[in-house]
Amino acid sequence: MSSQLSALYTELVIEHDKRPLHAGLREPFEAEVHHVNPTCGDEITLRLHLAGDGTERIEDLSYDAVGCAMSRASASIMADLLIGHGVEEMEPVRTHFEAAMGSRGRIEGDEDLIGDGVALLGAARFPARVKCVLMPWKAYQAALVEARALRG
Repeated sequence: MSSQLSALYTELVIEHDKRPLHAGLREPFEAEVHHVNPTCGDEITLRLHLAGDGTERIEDLSYDAVGCAMSRASASIMADLLIGHGVEEMEPVRTHFEAAMGSRGRIEGDEDLIGDGVALLGAARFPARVKCVLMPWKAYQAALVEARALRG
């Protein structure tokens, strides 16, 4: 494996791909979205369940992801980071992660902020892979918009 590919497929990425956290579509949920990356064929169906007490705490985030190891690992890492936390509390995590992914490697990831997400940042140097990694995060954002609309 080339050194570039080994930087991309870290042990942590491989672990999240082989043993994904929070995978499988579950109920209850307020929003379900389906995203496809037309460039490579990656797909994700994602369900978002917010706490029923009126807060915007992410009670569950379940998904079915099909595609490359990077997109599946990203879904696993994202779900593990977000579940149990408030939407606003996690917004800095999402924005930092997206900025680092879009930086082509110029922004180092803050491990204290994005946790296992740092393992995905090797993809930032490969523009075609950035979409793979960000697809689950974009699906989460779309599901959040849908869930908020249902709440009125």
